[in-house]
Amino acid sequence: MSTPDDSTPATVAGFDDEAVLLIGHGSRREKSNEQVRKLAAGLESRLGIPVDAAFLELAEPSIDEAFAGLAPVADQVTVVHCSLFAASHVKNDVPLAIEQARAEHDIAINNGAHLGVHPAILDLLDDRAAAVERELGVDRTEDDVAVVVCGRGSSDPDANGDVHKLARLLFEGRDFNRVEATFIGVTEPTLEDTLHGLSKHRPDAVVVLPYMLGDGVLTQRVRDWTAEFDADYPYVDALAGDPLGTDSRLLDVFADRWQEARSGSVEMSCDTCKYKVDLEGYEEDVGGARAMLRALAHQEAHADREDIDDEPHSHDAPEKHVAVCTNQTCAKMGSPAVLERLRQEVRDSEHADARITRSSCLGRCGDGPMVAVYPDGIWYGDVADDDAKRIVADHLDRDRIVSDLVDQTL
Repeated sequence: MSTPDDSTPATVAGFDDEAVLLIGHGSRREKSNEQVRKLAAGLESRLGIPVDAAFLELAEPSIDEAFAGLAPVADQVTVVHCSLFAASHVKNDVPLAIEQARAEHDIAINNGAHLGVHPAILDLLDDRAAAVERELGVDRTEDDVAVVVCGRGSSDPDANGDVHKLARLLFEGRDFNRVEATFIGVTEPTLEDTLHGLSKHRPDAVVVLPYMLGDGVLTQRVRDWTAEFDADYPYVDALAGDPLGTDSRLLDVFADRWQEARSGSVEMSCDTCKYKVDLEGYEEDVGGARAMLRALAHQEAHADREDIDDEPHSHDAPEKHVAVCTNQTCAKMGSPAVLERLRQEVRDSEHADARITRSSCLGRCGDGPMVAVYPDGIWYGDVADDDAKRIVADHLDRDRIVSDLVDQTL
């Protein structure tokens, strides 16, 4: 596995006050978090400007802590994502954190795109496949070699579609018998189903590529399922390869995403985004405010559980999430005081299990300050700081809606 690039740093004269924030998901496994930090160090060497690492959750520093640390020393910060595809973290969670940072700090922030489909990643996957072929003793030019690209799986059809695109591009121009896209869970086809389907074609070998950065629980699950398939079908040799890891080619992709962001040339797949267009089966996800609040309250995916090995992406979630609009109009009407009063009341409460968060505009300008309580979908309007005690005591403590403050329900 390659290590971060040791080449001479790029010349970035004139950008002494610029920094990069590399955002990873975060894990309870420190090994995965260290990988993000190692990539950040490699990118700093590549670009020749400061690069800090931050995490969405489960690790430190958080995004808001990282911005607070950079604000005194940088005039411009460019966000680069470790996310492989554009699902809810890229489309909702990070943009929300950026908007909060813009409101709190006097810095310019550029938001980059996800890693996505990139020639360097295709080259890396090709090498991962070749390594498995050598271990199995097969050659794609002489034997029937099938490849399976296995992603984590997402509730976002756009992200899942990119896994299929990646698999197709890996097939084009190479001597593989076939290349299939599959997933660990959340969506279909699953890895188990794909492997059993491939057995009907009786290839000489099946190469399974975990399309993930870290070598954690999900990667091990890919290896285990592949080993079970290999044992069940003795006429097909099957083996799983290594994840992307910290290969230096990832720095090429990060550098491209950095340059796109700071030059204003970021391209996102808005035409197939479930938050922007009416896709079959995802109609309820359309709408900016709803999309943002879904990011605040994705409680189903992040449910309480005892064993993180069962679902490593899950984490303990608060019972309720409260978003307080601190956009310009609501701020002038007193929303910062409402925010602080709500936080104080929750701290003083013996029963409330809630997280109080700033939000950008909720689309109800003139009716604020606006307070949205999720997963209940209750929006309160014209909230004064004196109303915070009732919202906490009645709604958050006892699940009793404060009816005279209700603006709308979703």
